[in-house]
Parts: sequence; C-alpha cells; structure tokens
Amino acid sequence: MVAQAGFGERLVAAGSEYGRLCVGIDPHAGLLEQWGLGNDVAGLRRFSEICVEAFAGHAALVKPQVAFFERFGSAGFAVLEETLAALRGTGTLVVADAKRGDIGSTMAGYARAWLEPGSPLEADAVTLTPYLGVGSLAPAIELAQEHGKGVFVMAANSNPEAVEFQTAELSVGDSPRTVAQYMVDECAVLNPGPGVGSVGVVVGATVDKPPVLDALNAPVLMPGVGAQGATMEDAEAIAGEISHLVFPSVSRGVLAAGPSVSELRERVAELGKRK
Repeated sequence: MVAQAGFGERLVAAGSEYGRLCVGIDPHAGLLEQWGLGNDVAGLRRFSEICVEAFAGHAALVKPQVAFFERFGSAGFAVLEETLAALRGTGTLVVADAKRGDIGSTMAGYARAWLEPGSPLEADAVTLTPYLGVGSLAPAIELAQEHGKGVFVMAANSNPEAVEFQTAELSVGDSPRTVAQYMVDECAVLNPGPGVGSVGVVVGATVDKPPVLDALNAPVLMPGVGAQGATMEDAEAIAGEISHLVFPSVSRGVLAAGPSVSELRERVAELGKRK
C-alpha cells in the first residue's frame, strides 16, 4: 500500500492546481440578507449549498466558520455536517474554523469530533487555540498525524485585544521571544520533514509585528486579505522564506460576489491566480 500524503503536502498540491487561496463560508445574518435569503436554517442551508456548488473543485481550501452554523443550534450543525461532507465528497480540502482548545480527554473529544474518519463533522483540518499551551493540543495533533489530516494553530491575530498579549516577550530558552513567536516555534518542532508538515499556524495579514515563519515548514493561513485591508503582497511579505506555503484566507471579498455561482467562481479564480 502507498501511504497517503499528509495534509500539508496535499494542500500544497491543491494550491498549485487552483491557486493558493482559502475561501471562507461565513453565513452571517448580513450576508444571508444580501443574498436574498432568510436569517434562518432554510437560508443557511441554501447559502451553504450555493457555496459548495461554487467552491468545490475550484478552490484549494474551503473554511466554513463554525460559529455561523452553531448559532442555529442542532439544526445549524446538521447543515454544517452536510456542507463538510459535500465538499469533501468532491475531493476539496476543508478546514473547520472551530478554534478549539482544551486539555486531556476534553481535547481528545474535540479532536475526534473534527478529525476522526467517519465523524459526522469530519474535516481535513481544524483551527486550534493554543493558549493552554501547544502541548495541550497533542490529542488533536497526534490524531491528525495518524489520519493524514492537519491543524492550524492560532499564533498572531490582528484584533486589538490580541496585539498587546501576543507581542509580549517571554523569557524562554536562549533569548526572549514574543508569545506569538513561541507558538510558531513550538509548531515548527512538530514539522521536521521530509516534506511539508501539517501543523500549520494562523497569522493575520494585517499584523504589524508578525512572528518569523521561516522554520515552520507547514502551511500558514492568513486572514485579513481584502475587506480587512491587507493585500496578497502583504501576506507573502509576512510569510518570508515560506511564501510558497501561505494561503490567504478570504471570506467577504469572495462572498460579496454571491449568490451567483459563476461570479463566486470568477472571484476565486481571480484571487487565486497568484501562485
């Protein structure tokens, strides 16, 4: 048997085919209204169906924002399950933007929910919050590695509340490092190669003092391109020597083209042209 390539390698391959872009599915109330849909489960389902039709087989990575499904309770999660399964059924890579983080058996439960093959919520990758320590994420990282899946660890976020904390210096090891740099460095250890690793990070494209990513050897999600003010060039500049591994994450900049499937696809193709 030939071992399946890890998530990092598969994402790089998808980026080469479709362009390095992560497209968000963010069905918030304003967008549902903009698309002429109700702010209810029926509107949520139709919004998601249109996104699947537009993005499946046309984007390297698709990122449903779990919160916008969760707000409808169990019915919303049912739509999320359908959306994840429909995208993955076409071979399109999907990252669940769930931002989970905990310790012990609770973290293991989150891991099984999003990364266990056959789970109703199975995705190819999940976003994680590391502020109980990167080591606390071990159950998810280990399960991802076992099944050829990936994780994206929150490292440097652009919201004002995060900046002061994530740029604070820690006296760890040989020299002081920012909290964000420490998180990136801890993830880099988990991507020794050969090949591209699958323990990626999330770094905002609008961050003024980003961590150095050169040693990460894994994909980087970079939200903030488009509506939040950053450009593709900003994202690549932050990525430095691993700019070939950066996947700008765009939601509003694409979804504003809906509900037309053809216009959504055109927008994805336009943004994904940069290799």
